[in-house]
Amino acid sequence: MNIHNILTAPFIHEMCEATNQLWRYGWAERNGGNISYRIPAEEVRYYLSLDRTFPVSPLSFQISELAGEIFLVSGSGKYFKNVQHNPADCLALIRISAEGDSYELLWGLENGDVPTSELASHLKCHQVRLAQDPQHRVILHTHASAISAMTFVHPLEDRAFTRTLWQMITECLVVFPDGVAVLPWMVAGTNELGDASAAKMRDCRIVVWPHHGIMSAGQSMDDAFGLIETAEKSADIYLKICSTNQPILQKITDAQLWDLAAAFQVAPKAGVLEEEK
Repeated sequence: MNIHNILTAPFIHEMCEATNQLWRYGWAERNGGNISYRIPAEEVRYYLSLDRTFPVSPLSFQISELAGEIFLVSGSGKYFKNVQHNPADCLALIRISAEGDSYELLWGLENGDVPTSELASHLKCHQVRLAQDPQHRVILHTHASAISAMTFVHPLEDRAFTRTLWQMITECLVVFPDGVAVLPWMVAGTNELGDASAAKMRDCRIVVWPHHGIMSAGQSMDDAFGLIETAEKSADIYLKICSTNQPILQKITDAQLWDLAAAFQVAPKAGVLEEEK
């Protein structure tokens, strides 16, 4: 089989497009944000020979459930605005070991750097989401501005946060009927943050990190990106309403949200809405 130039791979192109768009939105200042993209081995073999020895690095945790899985991840300290200009320096293609306690560097990070400091959060969330959905592929973390601002003025509780976002624009309930989860503030880049994020991802695909950013999970880059775009727009509307210092005269009611769920055949996360009468 002929080996093709990996820089022409669709998954590299998708990563370049996503990181550039996140930077243009203003959600990826400096080296803010990180992405991991699960790539089937058969796709990788079109661009790389996998039957050789690669550099191995230890993980600070064990994740045997992902043994043999391959991920395209952003590098630690890398600026998203630079990914499209030099993917081989900014990205890494890694394969989890059979024991789940290390990874091989298959390609990328040409200047000797390491994968994202949030690798624990990414891999632990991948593990949980794959158990829920075999088609799952992407974990995306970014510093979405309105969502981050909302965490300073809104109760940090799953039900309340979800309900507010659903009430702002009609599409939210349809796009993320499983709601959003909100963590307490935690130190970035830790195994503890990874464990807490993964626990929340068991029953939803959006996790808010207060005063920091947001993480989403999807079957594709568009899927994960679209979840954050939708939640961010809703948060922006909420903040604009708050800035008027005027009482809210109208909102989407729980009864209307139940009607919306029925029309689009989605099941709202249990316990968020008042029960139908």
